[in-house]
Amino acid sequence: MPEEREPDERGPDEAPGRRAGRGAGPGLADRILGGWTGRIAGNMLGKPVERGEHWTPERIDRYLRLTEALPLTDYLPPPPVEATGFELRPEWPQCVRGRIHGSCRDDDIDYSILGLHLLETRGFQFTTEQVGELWLLRLPYLQTFTAERAAYRNLANGLAPPLTATYDNPYQEWIGALIRADIFGWTSPGDPRRAAALARRDAALSHTGNGVYGAMWAAALIAAAFTAAGPREAVEGALERIPASSRLARTVRHTVALHEAGVAWEDALAELAAQTGSLGWIHTVPNAAVITAGLLYGDGDFTRTITLTVRGGLDTDSNGATAGSVAGVMCGASAIPPQWSDPLEDRVRSAVFGFDGVRISELSSRTLRLASG
Repeated sequence: MPEEREPDERGPDEAPGRRAGRGAGPGLADRILGGWTGRIAGNMLGKPVERGEHWTPERIDRYLRLTEALPLTDYLPPPPVEATGFELRPEWPQCVRGRIHGSCRDDDIDYSILGLHLLETRGFQFTTEQVGELWLLRLPYLQTFTAERAAYRNLANGLAPPLTATYDNPYQEWIGALIRADIFGWTSPGDPRRAAALARRDAALSHTGNGVYGAMWAAALIAAAFTAAGPREAVEGALERIPASSRLARTVRHTVALHEAGVAWEDALAELAAQTGSLGWIHTVPNAAVITAGLLYGDGDFTRTITLTVRGGLDTDSNGATAGSVAGVMCGASAIPPQWSDPLEDRVRSAVFGFDGVRISELSSRTLRLASG
């Protein structure tokens, strides 16, 4: 990753929350709660089919037709008894429609919680080393995966950043850092530059190259969603925060161009998959394309955004979570349809020590204090 000077950050008298707001739209508190709710709902929607090599977009839609769930407007239905070839993840009984009672545990939500705790305890001047210290203190090793597990192992063996990201770690450009980025966007409303700088410092513990750019892009995207007129404006604002020549930026721009040209969503996904599919289903770049397509073709509608994103396949729970976070910030929690929010029962399961069973409303209130402070 080329050397870049990290953007200056404002002091406490220049709180980012004061820049948020779009006239008569939702207030900051409602948008932040919308981000948390949207992330958790999108994650739960995608979790049963999180296995990209098996659950292709075509297989997901076959399952939805089999269960008479197209158009998709709610959580995935449970599998019919006689269905074969549609093996859902083992957690499916806790995250299909009619069976959800609070969110089930998932690393996509664990990292948002851990990031909140990081900012509360270390402040916005946190270091990459402090991110690693917090992982060792609060996050069980067996609840980490791919690049995060490699970095955790390196930390335990006494390595320090940036070696934690580069030593014996073949997953440096996978999606793990991107899924950790939301908290930096929620606490930098209307300030994508600041959000990207925070996300970069976190991502450097475990990722390099497009892995780091993905985190910067996602954080900036969420920060931009607080003030953007729509998804296209938020996507373009986020693109300004990553190198224009990176493969991530080129792929996101191509997704925007396909949408602008009127290419159908299914055809756009097929073209993007042909160009990026060789990278694998957990790589940052193809997943960012699916997220971008979901946002653009969802056109600001919360349900359409998260359902299109999950139907796009690949890392479905992570993609649904990020798209849900952006859409939730844009519309606010009060505009998220109840079939998504009510089953969550304002409760989160988490592997982060001290946070299991925490209320979504509490996480949102604590985030608001940081964003407004």
